[in-house]
Amino acid sequence: MFTSSKKPQEGTFLWLLKIVAGLLIIIILGIHFYVNHLVAPGGLLSYSDVLAYYQNPIIPIMEIIFLVFVVTHALLGLRSIVLDLNPSQVVLRWINIGFGLIGVFAIAYGTWLVLFVVAKGSGA
Repeated sequence: MFTSSKKPQEGTFLWLLKIVAGLLIIIILGIHFYVNHLVAPGGLLSYSDVLAYYQNPIIPIMEIIFLVFVVTHALLGLRSIVLDLNPSQVVLRWINIGFGLIGVFAIAYGTWLVLFVVAKGSGA
């Protein structure tokens, strides 16, 4: 079976966050696939279908939450890989800052895109 263990420099909070984010990604991804491929006629949504779909206020919220969990899980996973290289505390601090900035930018940009699609569908 798959196991995950906390690395010495990882901290319990970050390790638990990575595990919880991974589980929530699976749940939200299942909902995403179900709605977008099993409920949609023909298994695919057209552009106009997507614009209409995003007018339901739950959908943009779910997509943004999905984005946050995916970015968090991915960057914490990359950080775990870097920890395997046993970097110095100075290097690790810069890596933390870099990954933090990348995460904030990715989430901000993805959120902007979701809100843009919502606005496009409402005719604004």
